Amino acid sequence: RTSIASRYETVYRSTTAQEEAALNVATAQEADAALCPLQDASLGSLTVYVVPETSSVLPQGISVYVGKHRSALVRAGGSLVTLRARLRQLTQVMSFTASSIATALSDRMPDSQLSPDARRHLKSSLGTDTCPSPIPWPRGKPSGSADPKSHDVDWDIEDAVNRYVQPVLDKLSLVANFSVDSQILYYAVLGVTPRFDKETSSFILSAHSLPHVINPVEARLGSSAASLYPVLNFLLYVPERSHSPLYIQDKDGAPVSTNAFHSPRWGGIMVYNVEAPGSPQASLPLHVDVDMVRVMEVFLAQLRLLFGLSREELPPDFLLESPGNEGLADWELDRLLWAHTVENIATVSTTLTSLAQLLDKIGNIVIKDDVASEVYRAVASAQSAMAKLATGHLHSAFQASKEAVTSSERAFFDPSLLHLLYFPDDQKFAIYIPLFLPMAVPILLSLAKIVREARQRKKEPTKMD
Repeated sequence: RTSIASRYETVYRSTTAQEEAALNVATAQEADAALCPLQDASLGSLTVYVVPETSSVLPQGISVYVGKHRSALVRAGGSLVTLRARLRQLTQVMSFTASSIATALSDRMPDSQLSPDARRHLKSSLGTDTCPSPIPWPRGKPSGSADPKSHDVDWDIEDAVNRYVQPVLDKLSLVANFSVDSQILYYAVLGVTPRFDKETSSFILSAHSLPHVINPVEARLGSSAASLYPVLNFLLYVPERSHSPLYIQDKDGAPVSTNAFHSPRWGGIMVYNVEAPGSPQASLPLHVDVDMVRVMEVFLAQLRLLFGLSREELPPDFLLESPGNEGLADWELDRLLWAHTVENIATVSTTLTSLAQLLDKIGNIVIKDDVASEVYRAVASAQSAMAKLATGHLHSAFQASKEAVTSSERAFFDPSLLHLLYFPDDQKFAIYIPLFLPMAVPILLSLAKIVREARQRKKEPTKMD
């Protein structure tokens, strides 16, 4: 059974002269940028500035402004009760919540109790190319699927990755190591036949047919087979002329604005329609320059969802600042680290419990000293992570949880244990019985004959001379 208790430590103080000067600006965005160098930069911390009711730094009708760093502005309000309610709502937005913890512990909860967001996010995993890590390592696979006879698709994927994707990956460097690959697939098959809509003169992909789209394309990617770690695929599909334009509909039959969909823990696909030639005599193939800004907006939004960075429902008087080119705010990174730390600790507990159950089942197993050392190290690191998590030291808690996962996985998958795991006692009987049974049958028959002869000799009367 798993239970988690949350505790918030609140410290009140008056603003400094520098903070007062930073708050005397025209907009909340300027105040957030000016306050950032003056704040506590430690992971997991949160600074809330209570501004007067008449302050003009917050827009009209806005009571709470959430910046893209680790600070927020709250209008004082009419009473302490109102202020306390706003602070409670703000904490739920910028810190971890019961739903985020439940998502991290989704492996220990029944599927019926999980929200769609909990099923969507990518699970933590060990290993990267450079060093062991308990954090997922997505490998982006943008790919265009077009008919080269009709479309000459040109996309500057390298510039798009450097401009839009790399800032997000740099921000997530604490969480994961990334490798981004790209490829172009020609003559890709959807696996389903789009339905033609006469009213709009377009082809439609309904929501119930979307799961059948992934398998045929995934078989040609080969990224999952080539990587030891979790892979996220982001595909750009350019439909062929015979099925163009192609649009995606949701469950209610309404068109999807982004013309894209995503699959939990797999990735996303975006359908990119190109304009038809102006005249039937137009020369083919038609040159197509992909709008990478529109494509990357969709892919980055899907990446956020797959990492569990969905936005909470906000009250109407809350204003949430966009993270900009970095893709996620500092406080969102903290929420991600909270969730991954809890998930790592739960993973260590599950792994060591499975190892203990394995040792109970196999009585003749021999535990080497290095395996025992890894188990002790995993337990010590997990205890350290929980202790640091309780005191709010998020970064050190996260690092300790990674070490705990690494040690527990090394102990469980030690080569000295694997051969016993795959060679239990029942397989020994299956191997040795065919060898010894042919020899045992004549031996047993001979013993039975000897026993019968001995009994017969005992029954015969003894002759007396």
